[in-house]
Amino acid sequence: MSGSEELRNNGVVKNVGEAPQEELATGERSTRNRVARSILDHGPSTVADLAKRLGLTQAAVRRHLDSLVHENVVEPREQRVYGARTRGRPAKVFALTDCGRDAFDQSYDKLAAEALRWIAERHGESALVAFARDRIAAQAEAYKTAIDAAPPEQRTEALAKALTADGYAATARSAPIGEQLCQHHCPVAHVAEQFPQLCEAETEMFSALLGTHVQRLATIAHGDGVCTTFIPRSGSGKSPEAAPPAQPAQTAKSFHSASASTAGRNPA
Repeated sequence: MSGSEELRNNGVVKNVGEAPQEELATGERSTRNRVARSILDHGPSTVADLAKRLGLTQAAVRRHLDSLVHENVVEPREQRVYGARTRGRPAKVFALTDCGRDAFDQSYDKLAAEALRWIAERHGESALVAFARDRIAAQAEAYKTAIDAAPPEQRTEALAKALTADGYAATARSAPIGEQLCQHHCPVAHVAEQFPQLCEAETEMFSALLGTHVQRLATIAHGDGVCTTFIPRSGSGKSPEAAPPAQPAQTAKSFHSASASTAGRNPA
């Protein structure tokens, strides 16, 4: 089975820890993935359908389906009957949930990259930058609310919590003459690797929200382990890489006009 056919996140175990070693050793998870993949390829399926396609006993299929239902990968449904209904209860079929479908590689990153490339080729670099800034503007308003409610010394921490709620797994920590905002996950990293304008727009947003020059030191899209942004302490006027002096602060609504020099260079 190729990498694109595998379930991501260790077989979609999103709400439990790693699978037991004995389960991995006996190939249970691999077989369970085959069951889920068969449902993806052929649509809602009965136990009998799956057993026939996969060469398994119906008892074995039921056992794997029970685990997949528990993990919210598949769900049981009543089979739709077209035409005259026969006697007896309709057979139960199993279909992928939204969680289960999202666990398969559906090439969303490729589609997004192709769309951005089309924008750049048809309408130029400025249109791509405008898209990146408009995309991040919607997030900026929610983040601004969280930051405005926090004391000045906790604003970076408030931004980190707001980013975490959006899936960025962010933390804030003290650093010499300032703080570091670290994003341990980036939902658009693969696309941003090709289009650093996404990272640059995000950095501009941080600068506008926090009212100070910030310096992007590392990005996941550039191959670093963590996206790291330096936020100077008020009055320090420097970053670890001797960035230019801070420019006048921008509000969240005006960050569209922030330049790359205002927000700090993106290494991507």
